[in-house]
This record gives sequence, C-alpha cells and structure tokens, in this order.
Amino acid sequence: MDSLDQALDQPLGGAEFAPKKTYLNTSTCGLMPRRTVEAVTLLAQETADGRPGGSGSFEIVDEARATFARLVGTAPERVAVGSSVAVHCGMIAQSLPAGSEVLFPEGDFSSVITPFTIRGDLKVRFAPLERLAASVRPETDLVALSAVQSADGRTADLAAVREAAAAHGARTLLDATQTAGWLPLRAGEWDYTVAGGYKYLLCPRGASFLTVTEEAQDSLLAIHANWVTGEDRWVNSYGPVRELARSARRFDEPMAFLSYHGAARSLALLEEVGIERIEVHNKGLAARFRAGLRSLGHEPVADDSTVVAVPGLGDRADALERAGVLLSARAGNLRASFHLYNTTADVDRALDVLGG
Repeated sequence: MDSLDQALDQPLGGAEFAPKKTYLNTSTCGLMPRRTVEAVTLLAQETADGRPGGSGSFEIVDEARATFARLVGTAPERVAVGSSVAVHCGMIAQSLPAGSEVLFPEGDFSSVITPFTIRGDLKVRFAPLERLAASVRPETDLVALSAVQSADGRTADLAAVREAAAAHGARTLLDATQTAGWLPLRAGEWDYTVAGGYKYLLCPRGASFLTVTEEAQDSLLAIHANWVTGEDRWVNSYGPVRELARSARRFDEPMAFLSYHGAARSLALLEEVGIERIEVHNKGLAARFRAGLRSLGHEPVADDSTVVAVPGLGDRADALERAGVLLSARAGNLRASFHLYNTTADVDRALDVLGG
C-alpha cells in the first residue's frame, strides 16, 4: 500500500463527522460537521429563550463572508451572501439589456439556465461542453456554466472558456457549487461566481455566495436591495435606503441567520483542513472508484473530478441505498461524489455492493 492509499484510509476532519451509512452523495447534499450542528442548535435555543440581539449576528455573517473569500482567493468586499444559486443568477439575468446573448453548455443545471430563459427577450444559445470555448462569438455577452456538470461530473476547460470570453468581450458566470470546497478557485478570474453552500461547503441549506468583480458590479442591478444592503445598515430601517453598500454587500439578500451561524463554522473547518489537501483526498478516492468500476466491467464518464458518473446504472441507486450505500441517479447515470469525510472503505463498500 503506497502513502496515498494509506492517507485515503482516514477521513479528513477528525471527529467532526460520524455518518451512519456509506455516504457518497455530497453532490446532492454535504454532511454538516458537529461544530455546525452545535452552532445552529445554540442559536435556535437562544432565539427560543429570547435573545437580546434578535435572531442572529451580522458579525458572524461577515465572518462567513470573509472565510469564503479566503477560500476562493478574493476579498470580502467582492462577496455577497444569499439563499440560493437561482436567486444570484436571477439578479444577473435581470441586469442584462434586452437582446443580450447568453451562451450555456448543453444540459447544465437548470438553476443556472432558467433565470435567463424566462426573460423571453434574451438570445440564448447552447453548445456541447467540450466546444463551449469555441462557440463564443463577438455577439456573445455572457458565458454561463458550471465548473463541474451535476449530471455526469465532467469538468469544463475553464481556462479556455475565460480566454475565449475575454477575446470577444463577453462576461463570465461560473457556478462553483459542485467544486467550491474541494477544488481551488480564483474567483477574481470570473466576472461572477455563484456557489450553493449546502454541498461541498458543508453549510446548512439557505447559505449561498456570489462573487462580483469591481468592474462587473457597475452593471449589476441590486434588484432585491433592502435595509441590510445599505452602506450603513442601521440608518436604513425606514424610507428608501440612503446609500447602497459600495462593496458587493449591496447584493446581499436578508440573511437566514441559522444558516449563516452554521456556515461560519463549516467554512472555518474547510480552511483548517485546506482545499488543496481536500482536492488530493477526493480525487484519490474518485480514481480508486473509477478503477474499481472498470474491473467490474462498467465504464465511468472520463474525468478526474470528485464526481463519478456511470452511464446506464442509475437504476442501481435504490438497491445500493437498501444496502446502506447512498449515491444518486442523475440523467440515467449512477453518480457518486466523494468528500473529505470519505475513505477507501466507503469506496470498497460501494464496489462490493455493485459487484454482488
């Protein structure tokens, strides 16, 4: 057994996780660390008892904002918080001038696409993922894509997409929901990034993050501006907000404090472990699973992401669940997704059930 295999025998995160089943389904929902559960429980109890500061802390929300910024290589001033990817994408979609052309990969996640298609006055095009960069043209105003495809785990050629967009003057929107938390990201390389927090970021559902470059901020309309988006929150309770925040905080939704009190703890754990370390761990487990699938006569989708899809095996998900192994069925694929709490024992258990 080599050193990598030995490292993969142990989960990252220590005693923060204690799944009761073989859980290989982070692309659907990540497991919450113990510290996160404790933080949410504490705030819920304090709120039930009558908390002097109301239902949560803006300081803790800003702590989560700052930690997320460090994880994705940007400044806290470039991060907005919200509740979902769809809401962030909706704001970007509603800010585009009528007639703007938006380019997507075929079959990308609907929450990225639909906020644009419902406008009715935008030009929407689709291209195969492998030809996305080549499909950018001078008329293209925005290229929107997921870093890893939810249905089958394929990874886009992100550098090529950025280069093509820059060459034609198009802005870029990257959905990092399936990568933030395990794949290093430099958010400032994209005009916008969005990330749902409840998958690889290990946050409670209801926490999500939007990054906006300073240049792109000028063309984004704060369509859900509210009292918390003011430069000075505490003078905006009544009447119109006097001045929107000069930073990306102008795009904040009113935050769900329970989610963000938990998010601050989850993001801190990821920072402690290290995204680069998690990437090596996750990819090592995914590679072991791909090799095992091939030994069983199944051919997974070719990629090296932490998401592994096997065409035609989606109907095996229920049998795996009955055996205590949780995966997903997506677009006819059996989809496994590995994260820091998984080990080689989880991989081998899934292969044993599939081979049995």
